[in-house]
Amino acid sequence: MGNNVVVLGTQWGDEGKGKIVDLLTEDAKYVVRYQGGHNAGHTLVIDGEKTVLHLIPSGILRDNVKCVIGNGVVLSPDALLKEMKPLEDRGIPVRERLFISEACPLILPYHIAIDNAREIARGAKAIGTTGRGIGPAYEDKVARRGLRVGDLFDKEAFQQRATAQSGIVQPVGR
Repeated sequence: MGNNVVVLGTQWGDEGKGKIVDLLTEDAKYVVRYQGGHNAGHTLVIDGEKTVLHLIPSGILRDNVKCVIGNGVVLSPDALLKEMKPLEDRGIPVRERLFISEACPLILPYHIAIDNAREIARGAKAIGTTGRGIGPAYEDKVARRGLRVGDLFDKEAFQQRATAQSGIVQPVGR
């Protein structure tokens, strides 16, 4: 049985996890991202080429590595597609090596709107969110009301769940 290595940060994201993971991915079979969103950037330099990733696990740059986005990650479909494009343009077969849990909560436009509205409402007491909807998406996950990646595969079910969710969210915009 192989080794499992976990890289965990305790300094709010600025302790150099990315460099450690970059080194460890040379020998990895899988790189799994288990939580977070697209709020932080991970800069990697492999074979002299600089790449900044926000959502996709850094192992995607290694030919022998499969990457997994686990259900603890809040996933912005827009951010994911924007991140995939330049990698695919470089010939990296992202769609073959990236696996996404169907239980991943989605970050949708209303999460971003709520995030930004709250920051504005806080005024001088704003907490400094990135405004990308990550906190509100986690709220929906915990409350078991959010839409998930798996919902995207059934258009009718997605529409029903989105409509039900809009009844909860709509009063916020008024």
